[in-house]
Amino acid sequence: MKPMNGFILMATGALLLAGCERKAISPSQVAGPQANSIAQTQKLDPLALILVKHEGENRTDVEIRKFQEQVRRGSNPTAALERLGWAYVAKARASFDPGYYLLAEKCADAIIARQVDSLEALLLRGHATESMHRFKEAEVIARTLVAKRGLPFDFGLLGDSLMEQGKLDEAATAYQQMVNLRPDLHSYSRIAHLRWLKGDVEGAVEVMQMAAHAASPLDAESAAWVYARLAAYQSQLGANAAVNQSLAVALEYQKDYAPALLQHGRQLLNEQKNTEAVEVLTRAAKLNPLPEYLWALADALREAGRGHEAVVVETELRKHGAAADERSFALFLVTRGESPETALQLTERELETRRDIFSYDALAWSLVAAGRIPEAKRAMEHALAEGTEDARLFFHAAVIAMRAGQTDAANHWLKKTAPLAHLLLPSERNYLQHLVGSPKIQTAVALAHAN
Repeated sequence: MKPMNGFILMATGALLLAGCERKAISPSQVAGPQANSIAQTQKLDPLALILVKHEGENRTDVEIRKFQEQVRRGSNPTAALERLGWAYVAKARASFDPGYYLLAEKCADAIIARQVDSLEALLLRGHATESMHRFKEAEVIARTLVAKRGLPFDFGLLGDSLMEQGKLDEAATAYQQMVNLRPDLHSYSRIAHLRWLKGDVEGAVEVMQMAAHAASPLDAESAAWVYARLAAYQSQLGANAAVNQSLAVALEYQKDYAPALLQHGRQLLNEQKNTEAVEVLTRAAKLNPLPEYLWALADALREAGRGHEAVVVETELRKHGAAADERSFALFLVTRGESPETALQLTERELETRRDIFSYDALAWSLVAAGRIPEAKRAMEHALAEGTEDARLFFHAAVIAMRAGQTDAANHWLKKTAPLAHLLLPSERNYLQHLVGSPKIQTAVALAHAN
């Protein structure tokens, strides 16, 4: 394998960690069995919280109890606290429960209380804060780590926090340093995601395949995540056989891995295997009831003619969507023609901490629903600025251009949407088909060509 120095510069057209799918955590809410609210946890000594009895029988659960016991014994509490903190991170990733990130942060606090200059604790805290969507705070921590020692994961944390704030060029520099120091699954996957964000889908597949080849059963969750992301990129290129193969490998690494199940369910929807899609998406949503999962399940149920069950899922989505993922819930509301004021409030609040292209897209989509077309156009320009090839971005851009009376621009974005329409959810495709006034999106594109 060639050295990775200058790797980004060699990319055609441009350059993950979109990261694992995460629930945001608000100051009034903590998920997870160990904590009821941040307000309560602030009154407790960190040790009192992180040593609460932990249930569960999988490998990570066993490790958590083992490290808890090592902390209690006190022979080497600092090392045990660090291991416990990263075990909580692993539990958060596997369970999609952000409460465990809070516990990881409390482990870092407990270490720093004993060893104020611990850079290991600082990395743990930075990872926890970034995972809880406190990106500015994570950036400050990462810059401190880079300045004081500059290890690969220090640069990874810096790149992640910058990327989520929409600072892609700075993130690329940090990721380049990471891959120079340690070319492995974690650095390759970040480079792959940057390539995708910059519109180089084929390059993203190439580098994510390198990440996949570096995968190991010793880190099954990361391996499953990489193969699920690879499948998403391959789906964008229409490589269905490769998609199915990548998803199969993801599920071999980690059975019932929610992101892989979501991708598989959507693939089945595209193939009009609606009953099978419902089965797979039901499993995915049970494991990770984020708005994107519940939305896909509701659409699948409607496609399968099970509208009454879809209503139940949508009721659950409306009840908890804002707390679980403001951005995706706002997209759902607007696409379904519901509560434009609520959607706008959610996306404006999201933009205060997360200023990436998808936050601007959600803002634009909410603004157009609120009838604020000029502002929607400006927000959409931000969303499209990096050249990302994404069906939802193009779909939204087409609608906004139509609402603005810009026929040529609308036709341009419809042409861009057509070959990627299979990546949209059924309700999104229905919305677009209704808007263009034709039974198929491809027909609208053909008319655009004729003009």
